[in-house]
Amino acid sequence: MYSYEDRVRAVKLYIKLGKRIAATIRELGYPTKNALKSWHLEFERCRDLPMRYLRSKPKYSVEQKKLAVDHYLDHGRCMTVTIKALGYPGRDSLTTWIDDLHPDATKRLVGRAGSVPRPAGLKRAAVIELCTRQGSAKEVAEQMGVSRPTLYNWKNQLLGREVPASMKRPADLPPEPQRAELERQLESLRRDVRNLQLEHDLLKKANELLKKGLGVDLQLLMNREKTLLVDALRQTHALPDLLARLGLARSSYFYHRARLQVADKYGDVRRTIADIFERNHRCYGYRRMRASLGRQDVSISEKVVQRLMKQECLVVAAKRRRRYASYIGEIGPAPENLIDRDFRATAPNEKWLTDITEFQLPAGKVYLSPMVYCFDGLVVSWSIGTRPDAELVNTMLDAAVETVADSKIRPIVHSDRGAHYRWPGWLERMGDAGLIRSMSRKGCSPDNAACEGFFGRPKTELFYPRKWPATTIEQFIQVLDSYIRWYNEQRIKISLGSLSPLEYRESLGIAA
Repeated sequence: MYSYEDRVRAVKLYIKLGKRIAATIRELGYPTKNALKSWHLEFERCRDLPMRYLRSKPKYSVEQKKLAVDHYLDHGRCMTVTIKALGYPGRDSLTTWIDDLHPDATKRLVGRAGSVPRPAGLKRAAVIELCTRQGSAKEVAEQMGVSRPTLYNWKNQLLGREVPASMKRPADLPPEPQRAELERQLESLRRDVRNLQLEHDLLKKANELLKKGLGVDLQLLMNREKTLLVDALRQTHALPDLLARLGLARSSYFYHRARLQVADKYGDVRRTIADIFERNHRCYGYRRMRASLGRQDVSISEKVVQRLMKQECLVVAAKRRRRYASYIGEIGPAPENLIDRDFRATAPNEKWLTDITEFQLPAGKVYLSPMVYCFDGLVVSWSIGTRPDAELVNTMLDAAVETVADSKIRPIVHSDRGAHYRWPGWLERMGDAGLIRSMSRKGCSPDNAACEGFFGRPKTELFYPRKWPATTIEQFIQVLDSYIRWYNEQRIKISLGSLSPLEYRESLGIAA
């Protein structure tokens, strides 16, 4: 669709050139022959043109268009599925709606072997030569080493279709007006080229500094971001031109420029946060980070901690689920599930939880068997080995029994139905120590959820965020052992009042 100004310009030029259709279209590059005739008839009849085209009522509403586009994006981007499901529209209409509502969904990168991109400087020089030529456009194209249609395409890309492709003097104009008109159009052309270069530089710098796409709307940027762009391009372009193109007030620019030059008041806090994050296996989120800062007499809000960690790219690794099963079938009667998913305990030796988890390294597999208190999450004993056998769990149980040898309290030991906890060696040790057995239901991991949750912490905080290609089995066992000791002694738990399990016990006066 052509604007009102485009149509009026075409009709007036058509009349000025003696109603020569071919000369008018060649001068403007638009419209078609029939469109120009219809515009002229309307102009002669009404002495003016309508401000806009009369449009019929759209067949589909905005809601129907949005529903069709959303269905297309949510169902594999298949037009056939969308059309069959909704009963409308056609493929061409749906393609148009997708381009209007979600232009990024149809972006493509098309390449062709053998084509060499032309530099922007060559294009600008060619367009200037085309518009100020004395001879034909074919001679200019041969001089530049391109085809004549390519030359006109460059002109349309840089200046638009409404700018005339030739500034030659009409035959009936005297020489003096010709030079004035030529100089005026040449200056307009140079101004357009400068604006295009300014637009290109702003988009390129926004991509480099702000990580924005090349198609970003510069008017939608924040004033702080616009200030960064202006500072980066002040050596190349004039300040008034930059401010006008970005729609940034001069006072706003100098205000944000002064703010950017002020030293960051959280500079020391940023370094402290980064140090705490690295020293604690890169697993502290903003809550535990704020609690750790409080220990160093640094008082800031959780939102500030969250923002500073985001700016410093201190991201805790997300959980990754893996399943390990040691169940090999019913080899004997299983005890009752005494815990029944109630993992609360009022004293340290009421309820113990145990299980086995696997760490798969390039050098081999490592297995961890811990005994975890329900009271505060303390790992009372653990064993680490390369085979999930009876010796792994039995040595862990012997170490746990030693901690209650002098106590009359006998805890409930809850596990899954793995064979390790039903072999004679385990049963004999449980009976000699007077411990009470409890087992989860068959294939029901939530019955031992607290122990499964403990396994997720070393994997999420220690194992998954790192790469282990050059780590030996012995080295990893030492690292895992060090992590569990750090977990007991230093790792902050928000549920314990931002204390570690051992610190929590000390605060209650309970011996570890």
